[in-house]
Amino acid sequence: MTMNFLNPVTTQTWTNGRHAVRCVKVIQETWDVRTFCFMAEQPVLFFFKPGQFVTLELEVDGEPTMRSYTISSSPSVPYSFSITVKRVPGGRVSNWLHDNVKVGDELAVHGPVGNFNSIDFPADKVLFLSGGVGITPLMSMTRWLFDTNANVDVEFIHSARAPRDVIYHRELVHMFSRIPEFKLHIVCEKKDDIGEAWAGYRGYLTQPMLELMAPDFLEREIFCCGPTPYMNAVKKLLRDNGFDMSHYHEESFAATPIEVQEDVLENVEQAEALAEEFDAADLISVEFSSSGKSVRIQPGETVHSAAAKLGLHIPKACGMGICGTCRVPLSSGQVDMDHNGGITDEDLAEGYILSCCSKPLGDVVVEY
Repeated sequence: MTMNFLNPVTTQTWTNGRHAVRCVKVIQETWDVRTFCFMAEQPVLFFFKPGQFVTLELEVDGEPTMRSYTISSSPSVPYSFSITVKRVPGGRVSNWLHDNVKVGDELAVHGPVGNFNSIDFPADKVLFLSGGVGITPLMSMTRWLFDTNANVDVEFIHSARAPRDVIYHRELVHMFSRIPEFKLHIVCEKKDDIGEAWAGYRGYLTQPMLELMAPDFLEREIFCCGPTPYMNAVKKLLRDNGFDMSHYHEESFAATPIEVQEDVLENVEQAEALAEEFDAADLISVEFSSSGKSVRIQPGETVHSAAAKLGLHIPKACGMGICGTCRVPLSSGQVDMDHNGGITDEDLAEGYILSCCSKPLGDVVVEY
């Protein structure tokens, strides 16, 4: 084993972008959940905000695939980072990761990015609410608070299907047994046929449960992550009690809701109907200088859709300006970029844009 990682001259600091990493450990957390730990070949300090995520660049069944996962480790352990992935029935990427990624494998990651984090919303009293694998960003936050001896009052409430499904159970019990200000509560949703001894809360999280576990929940900064129905129930409970929702933060782990898909289809139909009304003079030129290609698009279309029309593949994962995967340099022109935290101020200053959420305001030139 070399000691190069101790040399501050050769150690680099993680910044949002593309990085080559190697899997150094695979941990079986529960029967259907694994943690994958990564390090860089050249020493890198993986500093990030607890709660943020990365996007993996994979090749699944011969097809380039991008998928985002929350970092479950803490930046207090800076020379590596981890993601925790649940095997999902029919889950193309999650199942592929479980079946194929092993120690020694190399892949590329993009990030870190994300507005859902505990650094940007500091508080003396916090409430973590998680369901299932939604525990991952909250685990990163908890590990950070524990490792840094933060003077924070933490109430952590996690809902799982059954005792065997509680991710990080032993580590949570260890951390929360050592700090009086940290309090852990586990809820097992299956009321019957759990098949294991369980003396804790059963069923789904309710207001009476919440009042027993965290009676001062209205006074806390709340971070929530889990399936959409779980988070919707939490938000309804909080609103019904007059909670100031500016102190509520969530990260979603779910497929696109049906109503959103229907809205998208309706918008497409409207766009097609309006397309005939545009005059050729209204079209905007988008040039991709590195490829030597250009296309004219309608106002309101994105740089990413312009590239797709030319057969140019700009990698993207979220499509909402969160992950930062589709970052490209803008050489000239202006765009309206409606992003969600997937780009840094430094990137903006250097002329980068996120192609998935950037709509040209006139003729533009993009380096791609």
